[in-house]
Amino acid sequence: MKNFTNLCFFIILFSIQSFAHIKVTKISAKNKAHFITTKINYPILGLYQYENISEPIVILNADGIGIFQYKDLSKKDITWGLECTEDGLLRFKEGFDSSAYSLWYKTNDSLINPKSIETNDWNRAEFSIHFRTKKIYIMGERVKVYVD
Repeated sequence: MKNFTNLCFFIILFSIQSFAHIKVTKISAKNKAHFITTKINYPILGLYQYENISEPIVILNADGIGIFQYKDLSKKDITWGLECTEDGLLRFKEGFDSSAYSLWYKTNDSLINPKSIETNDWNRAEFSIHFRTKKIYIMGERVKVYVD
């Protein structure tokens, strides 16, 4: 009876995970199709800035929207996501104590030009998580400290 109960538990657990939905968005960048998601098992949401300097910043929000501030301090609303497979599995390169991802973002100029959402205006930035120091970097410069 105990084995039957365990079997039922694992079947239910497998079913739940199989039907769990990860939102994946298809984008076109540099004339190639890519897939992005905002779901990752690390606390990546929030404010990124240079160490000891308050600006320029990057803000990543849970809904895939954020802010990118350029070095001239001008700010743009962005749509963002981390590159993944069509099934939602993140694409990354594993290092000794870090993982590197591709962060894709584009400015939200679609209110001014509705056709811009269909164009290849996506930009790729390096996004890396460093486990020993508990820091996350965007473009190797803007950093966020995280807690497990």
